[in-house]
Amino acid sequence: MKTRSFLTLACAALLASVVPTTAQTKVPTKLQTIALKDIDGKATSLKDYSGKVLLIVNVASKCGFTKQYTGLEALHQKYKDKGFSVLGFPCNDFGGQEPGTAEEIKTFCSTKYQVTFPLFEKLHVKGEEQHPLYSALTGKSSPVPGDVKWNFGKFLIGKDGKVIKRWDSGVTPDAKELTDAIDAALAAK
Repeated sequence: MKTRSFLTLACAALLASVVPTTAQTKVPTKLQTIALKDIDGKATSLKDYSGKVLLIVNVASKCGFTKQYTGLEALHQKYKDKGFSVLGFPCNDFGGQEPGTAEEIKTFCSTKYQVTFPLFEKLHVKGEEQHPLYSALTGKSSPVPGDVKWNFGKFLIGKDGKVIKRWDSGVTPDAKELTDAIDAALAAK
């Protein structure tokens, strides 16, 4: 019995010395491994943003909240050199308010709102065709579960790739509660 315990401990110690821990390697989180496409249709993932604080937003060009693009771009500019990025995910799930093609969306965002933050391919944030990213963000295992209610829902992702907090459309990009949360996430080790 003592030999088995000693062997178990010895094997565990040997394994710990050979296999790097999560702190030693950047093991991608579930969100980072989800396949995405950028607005130009190029395959990508959130792995490209490892170690950054992210604000994931489902966006739309013909919505009463569309003017939030201005605030989102301001946030992006304010924090981009500190390890932060806004990521825009066009969505047509709410009132058909994002009917455009990828090229139309890209042109609209860059000319009307001077958006420089990354935009991604249009996707579904709810329903049977819900994209895996939004399944992860809103599913039962999420720390902030529940369907996205409308365009411009916001999810704050920490440097570790985990969801920290979420806000509905009515919370503007310059809201103190949102900017305070971004500041705290950037300050976190």
